[in-house]
Amino acid sequence: MFDPVTFVSLGPGDPELITLKGLKTLQEADLIFCPSTALPGGKSSSRAKDVLLQLSIGESKLNTFNVPMNKDRSLAIESYKAVAEEISDRYKSGHKIAVTAEGDAGFYSTIYYISEYLTQENIPVSRIAGVPAFIACGTLANIHIVKQEEELEVIPGIITSADGLEEKIKTGKTVVLMKASQCEQVIKEALENIQDITFHYFENAGISGKEVYTQNREEILNRKFPYFSLIIIRK
Repeated sequence: MFDPVTFVSLGPGDPELITLKGLKTLQEADLIFCPSTALPGGKSSSRAKDVLLQLSIGESKLNTFNVPMNKDRSLAIESYKAVAEEISDRYKSGHKIAVTAEGDAGFYSTIYYISEYLTQENIPVSRIAGVPAFIACGTLANIHIVKQEEELEVIPGIITSADGLEEKIKTGKTVVLMKASQCEQVIKEALENIQDITFHYFENAGISGKEVYTQNREEILNRKFPYFSLIIIRK
């Protein structure tokens, strides 16, 4: 019986936020699969690979796979299926395999599709927990995201109207908006309409030299939200 394919959570981007268990798993793996994003000119970028190299993981055992950043999810799903098939083949040949995930592998993680496919193929999988981005954001801002009996609602970038977002805020819960770039205009409209709420805006939490944090409304309104942006809304 081979070891399971292990999905290792890397945290938000700071190499020091990976767990000791995750690091040990990566060091012991024969092959490590890392997501990457295609860039103009035929190049690609992989935050996961960057983290692994900073952790002194040997580049020779790293395999990147492209994740299309497109609202047409069929392209991404095809990519996940292709890499899952490769992982399956390598696993069956006896390799000890790890798959990396930014943030936490079980929290809005794109590796979900790979894990599901492997499970359908009766290949055992396991996960190692990590720090999700919004937790790192709370640390960067030095705020309690929730305290005492407060409630939290986490929403991906699916809010389609400022009224819908305002209704969420009026419940009194702390609201975390993941993938803020996907509903940028909705967020900005709500920001202009609601005055007694604090919008904590973040970019690239956990990435040294690239982190952005502000509560300034004008600054938020004037920014173009990148893919790695997130907002925490609190009374």
